[in-house]
Amino acid sequence: MESEFAFAGARPGTGPATWGQSAIWDVVRRLGADAARYNVSGGTPLDPPLPLDRLAGVVRALLLRHDSLRTVLAPDGERLAQVVHAAGAVPVHARECEPADVTETAYALYHELQAIPFDAERELPVRVGVVVADGLAGYVILSLSHTASDGWGLRNLLADCAALLAGREPSGDARQQPLEEAAYQASERGRRRDAAARRAWIDKLRRGPASQFPDRAGRPAAPAFPNAVLNSPALALALDRVATGLAVNQGAVLLAAAAAAAGRLGGAPDTVFQIVVNNRFLPGMAGAVNTIAQEGLLHLPGTTGDFAALVRRTFGAALSAQRHAYYDKLALDRDIADLRAACDHSCFVNDTRGLMPILGYAKPPAEPLHRARARTTLTWPLEHAPRRNTTFALDAQDAPGSLELAMTADAAVLPRPDMERFLFGIEDLVVTQALALQ
Repeated sequence: MESEFAFAGARPGTGPATWGQSAIWDVVRRLGADAARYNVSGGTPLDPPLPLDRLAGVVRALLLRHDSLRTVLAPDGERLAQVVHAAGAVPVHARECEPADVTETAYALYHELQAIPFDAERELPVRVGVVVADGLAGYVILSLSHTASDGWGLRNLLADCAALLAGREPSGDARQQPLEEAAYQASERGRRRDAAARRAWIDKLRRGPASQFPDRAGRPAAPAFPNAVLNSPALALALDRVATGLAVNQGAVLLAAAAAAAGRLGGAPDTVFQIVVNNRFLPGMAGAVNTIAQEGLLHLPGTTGDFAALVRRTFGAALSAQRHAYYDKLALDRDIADLRAACDHSCFVNDTRGLMPILGYAKPPAEPLHRARARTTLTWPLEHAPRRNTTFALDAQDAPGSLELAMTADAAVLPRPDMERFLFGIEDLVVTQALALQ
């Protein structure tokens, strides 16, 4: 059952695209049908269930509040423009089921919507999924093009949705809409920030190792990039314990373990990762729904020795990477192309835990780590097309009662046995440190 939710009376506008919009546009336009894997989607159960017209009113309020949901992108010479619509409609994908099947149906619809690519030039970047039981909406799913939002923006959108469903006004600060953000980026202050961030990147790129894994230079990419998924309840438990014991965040622990595991595998003295960070630090941006997150460059000299000390160093290095993660990516790409020699920056880490919720996965139950570790699994779900300038991409993501590390890698550089050693190495480092802190 397909329909639409119409809206009118919103603020229109046209202007240059933001750095984030341009960066994602540049990625997804090369991917074609595979661009759907960049969608950001989440949802929430409706308790009590709602009439569809009430849900339509909530969705309209979200569309009026966040310009990015009404924005299409259009090439404008050598640049990209954003066009914000004042009126229009977004598609609604409804699925009917029995009341007992609402959650299961929502999960299936989530994956269905997640697999449909967006045309950022011709359609608004949001789709609504609704699960209907006994004539009432029992679950709503919001599926967005990555050109409209990143994971942190989706989290803001779902928080606004929850407030409206409860009859409250959203409390997040979302004054910095994409048009205002683009204006800031074109200002003198914005240009200074961009220049400083790109200088910091170039400095790190000059200091890192030329190759992090043996014989990478000149080797053609594999015809397909395998995808491995480590599902580890023990890693989820151990991350929490190590972060608490060392007074850092879980992300620093995970990054340190990935850096040490990569160092063991490749033998390079330093580790360099591109890490995706939330850079909503400008006034009015904390509650924004937009694509703002970008890669920061993490450079860790020396990853051997005491793991606890490496975690603490990683925490500081990650803050430095975040500080310099707001920039014009297309300009940075030109800077890197002009470098005589840049270090290997082909490894990517993205921690998406908590950013694209759908079923509110429960945390793993408290239990001895050796017992939880016995339930670790490694699977090889699929293969991806080759990715340009990528040795591996590692995603940390939520799973029911667990944590998953999903890794896609160039098999010409990291064959499957190396991928396996890398993923189990991360688990071993964190679990061993958790046991040492007991």
